[in-house]
Parts: sequence; structure tokens; C-alpha cells
Amino acid sequence: MTHSQPVALITGASRGIGRGIALELARTHTVIATYRGRRDAAESLTAECGADIFQCDIGSAADRAAVLAHAKEKYGRLDLLVNNAGIAPRERRDMLEATEESFDELINTNLKGPHFLTQQAASWMVEQGRGRIVFVTSISSYTASVNRAEYCVSKAGLSMSVALYAQRLAGENVQVFEIRPGIIRTDMIAKVEQVYDEKIKGGLLPQRRMGEAADIAKAVRAIADGLLDYSTGTVINVDGGFHLRSL
Repeated sequence: MTHSQPVALITGASRGIGRGIALELARTHTVIATYRGRRDAAESLTAECGADIFQCDIGSAADRAAVLAHAKEKYGRLDLLVNNAGIAPRERRDMLEATEESFDELINTNLKGPHFLTQQAASWMVEQGRGRIVFVTSISSYTASVNRAEYCVSKAGLSMSVALYAQRLAGENVQVFEIRPGIIRTDMIAKVEQVYDEKIKGGLLPQRRMGEAADIAKAVRAIADGLLDYSTGTVINVDGGFHLRSL
């Protein structure tokens, strides 16, 4: 039997941006929230909003297949996929000294994983005759940070993945969107949060504040509610105006 409530699969949802999205969508959707290592954080998400947590390394083909099989068996439908899971380099290194191991790890998790999870999810959505897909990328998809080149390359590739899937699925009633967060207050930037705060005070962002996970969640809400269904392929900048160029 198909589940009566719309189902959203959110990757990397135990903390940070993914958690914010899960908390928002849980008001209207059954949420399947993947996590990789921090089961305590995942369990606290379940306690807070009732999310169905599922351990999944998005870089693993077996894990990707397993989470979709879980969704199909338990709920029989998938209305929204949010590709949010992503990692930063274990250490920031000048790109002339960065390692292939770090490059491979980030490409596997940040690009290959979501690209092929989407391939499987999109095929299911085409069978259903409907669906929505969101990729959470980054301002790093077009902003060069030479001390974390592998992260930038992975996010730039992900932006192209969005365009490709949006084009391929446009005639199948499956809409695809890119959300580009700017500087968002999460665990990922904890070590450099003070540096970013100072830069923001100095004028880095037209809107003089750091973003919060809830800011990203509001953009996903608009997509989930169908408010942007005639805008497939759209890039939504949630960055306090960082993308603006001015003289």
C-alpha cells in the first residue's frame, strides 16, 4: 500500500543544513533522514520531529541502493529528494600541496554520490509520473578558494549535475532545483566562523549577517509546496547577496 503522506528523502540530515530542512519538511512530509556517523544526532532528530533515520554513506553504491529500497518497501512513494550530504576537506591545504586522497574522497561524497542517487531516484519518479529534486550546492561552485580546491571542484560539478537532470527530466513532470547556500552557521565552518563573522562585518555580504539553516529550509519549503514547479533548473541563491557584483 502506498503511504498517504508525501515522502521526502533528505541526505546528511542529522546536523546543519540538512537538519534544518528535515525539521521544516516534517510539518507536511514523512521525512527519511540519512546520516553517516553520528547516530546520536540522528536519534535526537527523530525525537524532535519524528524523522525516519537511515544510516547511509552517500558515497557507497550499496548504501544508496539500500536507502531507496527502504523508501520503496516502507512507503511506496518518493515525492522529494534533497541531495544535501556533503563534506569539507579533512584539512585545508594550498592546492599545490593538496592530496589525491582528499580529492577522491570529496568527489565521491559530494558529487558522485548525489549524482548516482539522483539517477536511481529520478527513474523511480519517472515511473510515478511526478517528483521534485533539490541539490544543495554552495557558493563554492563558482568561487575559488585555493586552500580547498577539491571542495570547489566537487560543488562546481554538482551544479552541472543539476542542469543535466533538470534538462533530462523536464518532460517527465520531475522538477530539479539548485540551492546555493552562502556562509551558513553550521559545524562545517565552526573552526573559521569567527573569521567569517569579521569579514561579514567588513562588508563581504550585502546583507550583513551569516545565514542559518532555517534560511535554506525556507527555500526548500517553496519547492516542496510546488510554488516553483514551472521553474525547473532554477538556481536559488541563499547567500545574503554574496553573488551580486558591484563597483
